[in-house]
Amino acid sequence: MTEHETLELPSGRLALMREGRGPLIVLLPSLGRGQEDFDDLAPRIAAAGFSVLRPEPRGIGGSAPLRPGATLHDMAADVAAAIEAEGAGPAIVAGHAAGNWVARVLSHDRPDLVRAVALLAAVTGTEVDPEIRRSITASFTLSLSDEERLSHLRRAYFAPGNDATVWLPGWHPEVSMAQRAAAAATADKAWLRAAERHPLLYVAAAEDAIAAPPSLAELQASLGPNVTRVVVEGAGHALVPEQPAAVAEALVAFARSLP
Repeated sequence: MTEHETLELPSGRLALMREGRGPLIVLLPSLGRGQEDFDDLAPRIAAAGFSVLRPEPRGIGGSAPLRPGATLHDMAADVAAAIEAEGAGPAIVAGHAAGNWVARVLSHDRPDLVRAVALLAAVTGTEVDPEIRRSITASFTLSLSDEERLSHLRRAYFAPGNDATVWLPGWHPEVSMAQRAAAAATADKAWLRAAERHPLLYVAAAEDAIAAPPSLAELQASLGPNVTRVVVEGAGHALVPEQPAAVAEALVAFARSLP
């Protein structure tokens, strides 16, 4: 059963969801999207014997918007406050796509609260094709017809044959702009190499048009030496709604492998 809670923080109200009992795994969604993306994944992880904490991104659901001038460090501080309120850390922090920014910043800023990091279909330095960038922008353009947006979702996010209609809803353009602004305002880069300090799992999507699966050597060069790599077949950048069972299996196996 999913429990809901609201934290009153100096940065504003933060909505949380939790389920399960056991070692803590925190899930952070992609750019401009909310925790509903993990509605299938979270129960699978909880059923495997873990506690799952899902802070709703600022500006979505019951969470107050990001404040002007916020950086990724502010976003990570919200997650830190949620873990501390839970009293169950250190946690495995898993960020899907752009959520990986916050996961890595948190591991840098508050290493005491982080047991390990997981990056799900995360861009770690590759250039994105301009046509794919156009489709990303179109996905957030809610004035377009469903049919046109669906063609862009299929191109940018979903492997051929997978149902992209599940992602027609759930886009928050203003939230995505605030998150991009926070990333742009984060001048320091010391947080990028999260696998220097913590064990890190990289879950790649085999047919990812945005972040083609990097090799283990490439991941070690960009993230640090302590990397484990898993490639999920039949998935694009959306990954989580496409193959929730495979993602859950990878996260649970990684969690159980930790000392």
